Amino acid sequence: MLQEAFYWLFNMSIIATITGAIIMLVRRVKKIPKRVVVFLWLIPFLRMIIPFGLNSPYSLLRLLSKITTKTIIVYQPTDTFAFSVTNSIRVANRYFPMTFKKDIFDTIFHASSIIWLIVFLTILFILIVIYWTTLHEMKRAKHFRENIYFSDQITTPAVYGIIKPKIILPYFYEQKDMELILLHEKIHIRRADNFWRLLAFLIAAVHWFNPLSWLFLKLFLSDLELSCDEYVLVKLGSGRMKEYALSLLKSKENANMFSSAFGGRKTKTRIENILSFKKMTCFSFACFLAFIAVMFFVLLTNAA
Repeated sequence: MLQEAFYWLFNMSIIATITGAIIMLVRRVKKIPKRVVVFLWLIPFLRMIIPFGLNSPYSLLRLLSKITTKTIIVYQPTDTFAFSVTNSIRVANRYFPMTFKKDIFDTIFHASSIIWLIVFLTILFILIVIYWTTLHEMKRAKHFRENIYFSDQITTPAVYGIIKPKIILPYFYEQKDMELILLHEKIHIRRADNFWRLLAFLIAAVHWFNPLSWLFLKLFLSDLELSCDEYVLVKLGSGRMKEYALSLLKSKENANMFSSAFGGRKTKTRIENILSFKKMTCFSFACFLAFIAVMFFVLLTNAA
């Protein structure tokens, strides 16, 4: 069972790598807002955890159909649409698509599956320890008002927690910067960014054997922070763009993996993104919305 599961996981990781590489190319287009790019990162992450998808003649994976050995149809509701499984743990119990011609391949996959499980559980344990250690340290923070706290344990504002998130601030910030900082952190809370961060970490941990999964995670977290900056600028308006950039300069880069920090994720990159920010028009919004829909349709569907 574990061997078959690892085989399907390995296949999902390959497909996710292809889609993730395309998103990496798309994100290099500077005219595409990070708010759009963040949504596109859902594609490779979904490919890493969902073993099935709709069939489509326009799927990018159609280009790879020549190297696909077989597609298993598990459900066909109409004559038009069909779900196909390319990597399914449940289906693998009944059908194992790889025929081993040599015992050595069977041995390699069996050993690899055991190593994968051990390393995954180790990473998961480390993440749990870091998470609980972080929460314990934040208990020392002094309550200010609502869900806002002050702490001498941090040097940059951040949101901690998922179910009941708290905004933790260092003591040295001036009152004039508080409005911008709190606006930034409240946007993180409203978008549930800490939940998405944790989910992305868990997905990367499952695919730890794929180095690109960690690169995708790093880029996703960076784009998540940049997109939050863009939402702040939409609220503030272009007139306060420089003021927001200056407040960002006062923060240091020490973001925790389980927190959304005001000053983390490469301050220089964030300031450059802030200064080049342009508010989307109704037309550009419609275009980007259509672009997202097309990307999802092309990259999340399987070859018909």
